[in-house]
Amino acid sequence: MKQTAKKKSFLRQHSLSASALGVVVLRIVLYTRSTPSTRIGSFFGNAIADWTGVFVTVVMTKYLYEKGSRESKQPKGKLPDKLLEIVREHSLTIVLVITGIGWVIAFCEMDPEGKWGQVVGNIVSEWTQILGLVLMTKKLIEVGAKTP
Repeated sequence: MKQTAKKKSFLRQHSLSASALGVVVLRIVLYTRSTPSTRIGSFFGNAIADWTGVFVTVVMTKYLYEKGSRESKQPKGKLPDKLLEIVREHSLTIVLVITGIGWVIAFCEMDPEGKWGQVVGNIVSEWTQILGLVLMTKKLIEVGAKTP
């Protein structure tokens, strides 16, 4: 008798991204209730940027592509329109650049020494790191690291 596969729940299928998002939300709540000049406040502010980077990496690399990057899945097949194909092949970089510009603009409008200015500054740094890693993995390798 053939066994039918049980349909996995939404939470089960997306538990990593949901957990990472939960950590980000928790850090935001804890940071809003803390003083950034304290060690714990500074920790929560920095952790918001770090965990936002984790969440973005998990979600964006699940749905977007960067052709040639070992950190991204590769698109299958070809789209009929060449421009759409180029956009799809580089959608991860395009989204990181556009959202990164948004974070830079937000940071420029804030007091960099203010409570949220420090957090947004850290997010700008995190975005730069993620984009840099995606672009570097197009050509560079690390022996012993996971490869597709």
